Amino acid sequence: MDMQAPTGSGPAARTPARRGTLSGLGAHLRGAVSRSSRVGLVVYALTLGGILGLVSADYATSGGYPFGGTAIGSWTAWPKAGSLDADPYSRAVNARRGDIPLAVGEGMLLTAAVDDDGRALDAACTYRLSGMTPPARAWTLTVTGRGATEQAPIREGFTSTEILREADGLFAILLSPEVQPGNWLPMPRPRGPVRLALRLYDTPVAASVSSLDRDSLPAIARVGCAR
Repeated sequence: MDMQAPTGSGPAARTPARRGTLSGLGAHLRGAVSRSSRVGLVVYALTLGGILGLVSADYATSGGYPFGGTAIGSWTAWPKAGSLDADPYSRAVNARRGDIPLAVGEGMLLTAAVDDDGRALDAACTYRLSGMTPPARAWTLTVTGRGATEQAPIREGFTSTEILREADGLFAILLSPEVQPGNWLPMPRPRGPVRLALRLYDTPVAASVSSLDRDSLPAIARVGCAR
């Protein structure tokens, strides 16, 4: 009697099918890993972009206005900070500070973060602000600085009605961490950068910043620094 080997029932017959199943499962796993990697990269990119966006927005709005200024010596005029044409960053700075900026017909804002030699204003130093301001019905001069303070400042600024003037109408303000005679403006923090803000109210220069020149603004001279 002839004996024929069974077909399709031994290990040799099952091996190709098993290999095909394993191969399909491996391809499926590789596809799943690939899709997971792409999803992970997308999530990572979105997270990184969100973090960078928040950090850059915080940096751009934590100080002064980043754009739209006109430099006049050590001072910078901001004629559009309160106008309808203000850029989004200026509006964000106003919103973060809670400020109501001067409109074009109301006045002009000028800021200074450096002295006349171009050095950053430092809370550990003493400065003399002297001269005059452009014609205006009234003006205010304030100093600000971020950072911890040991106590509430005695004074944060001067107004045109309370400033002590010389006989010729000129004035001098000493911005210093130490008590000074005359018009003394204390530093708002023990150390670090500070910024001056000069606000002119009901002034003709609000119509055209080009009418301002260096001699019409107070000079900022460093007197000395504490060691």
